[in-house]
Amino acid sequence: QVQLVESGGSLVQAGGSLRLSCAASGGTFSRLSMGWFRQAPGKEREFVAAIRWGEDMTYYADSLKGRFTISRDNAKNTVYLQMNSLKPEDTGVYYCAAARADYGLGDEGLYDYWGQGTQVTVSS
Repeated sequence: QVQLVESGGSLVQAGGSLRLSCAASGGTFSRLSMGWFRQAPGKEREFVAAIRWGEDMTYYADSLKGRFTISRDNAKNTVYLQMNSLKPEDTGVYYCAAARADYGLGDEGLYDYWGQGTQVTVSS
């Protein structure tokens, strides 16, 4: 069983930056693909970014390319989400997820484990 704990969520002004972290335990982190999803108030959860295990290929929601960067440190069992030029519409709960799969990482249904989420609020 893999446990995921997110951190780094905060209140930030528009145009600012945040780095979210997700620490994993209980599994072989290097063999897990990792993803970030978010859920804004009143909306469905949506894909943000993912990084595949092995080759470390990265994937992003089209609307977020260039502002968000996902990375991983297998030695620390941690995945990061660097968020720059934040906008009020980036506000939401950000979830970390882990998948044994290495394909279709934009589909939340393929993820096996989820964290509890961390709140990001961007003020205008």
